[in-house]
Amino acid sequence: MTSLNTLIPDWRAPERVHAAFTLRHGGVSVRPYDSLNVGIHVGDSAAAVAENRARIHRKLLLPGEPVWLEQVHGAQVSQLDQSSHLTRADASVTHSAAKVCAIQVADCMPVLFAARDGSAVGAAHAGWRGLAGGVLEATVQSLSIAPSQLIAWLGPAIGPENFEVGTEVRDAFVAGDAAAAEAFVANDRGRWQCDLYWLARRRLASIGLASISGGGWCTYADAGRFFSYRRDGRCGRMAALIWRD
Repeated sequence: MTSLNTLIPDWRAPERVHAAFTLRHGGVSVRPYDSLNVGIHVGDSAAAVAENRARIHRKLLLPGEPVWLEQVHGAQVSQLDQSSHLTRADASVTHSAAKVCAIQVADCMPVLFAARDGSAVGAAHAGWRGLAGGVLEATVQSLSIAPSQLIAWLGPAIGPENFEVGTEVRDAFVAGDAAAAEAFVANDRGRWQCDLYWLARRRLASIGLASISGGGWCTYADAGRFFSYRRDGRCGRMAALIWRD
C-alpha cells in the first residue's frame, strides 16, 4: 500500500499556523479516482471519500473536520467563525483554532493565507474564473487584516506550458489590467498559454501583499503526484488545508 504523503508549504508562516497539500496516493479510491480522492462530487464512492478524508485527518492531526465547500468558480468567501457560514463558496477564512479551511483542486490553483502573527488563516480556490472574478482580493478583504501583514502560498496548479485557453480568458484579465497580457503567450493554434501563477502574484502584489511563496508545479505534467482534470477528465481531487493553534 502506498503511503499517504503531503506537500508542506515552504513559507515563513508563524509556528501556530499549519498547512498541507495532499497528493494523489495513499487512499482507497479506485480508478479513475486512484487513490486519495477527497472530492465527493466527482462520481467516486462516498465510502471511499470518507475513508480518504479520515486518513488525512489522522495523518495531519487536524483539530477538527475540514470545512468542505461546494466550489463554483466564483468569489464568495465563507466566514467559518459565523454559525451560518456559507457552504457554497470558493474561499474560507477563520480566526478560530478549531476550524480547518479546505480547498479542493485538480488543476485550479489553491492559495493559502496566514496572518504574520498567526491570528487568522484562509484558503482560496483560484482557477482562471476565480482569479478574474477577484476571489483572492475578496479573501484578503474577508480576513480583515492589512495585506502587508499577510503571507500567501500558491499551491500546485496547471502550468503555463499545458494551460491552453481562448481569447475570452485573456480578455477577462487584460480588460482590467493591460499588463496582464504578459501572462499569455500565443501558440500556433491561435490560442494562448496562460500562466496562473503570474496572474495570482500580480493581483496579490497589486493590493499590497508582498510575501508570496510557492508556485512552479504543473499538475497536468506530473501524473505521478497530482490529479489533473484537463489531462484525465474524470479524476479525483486534492486538498489544500490550513489551520492554526
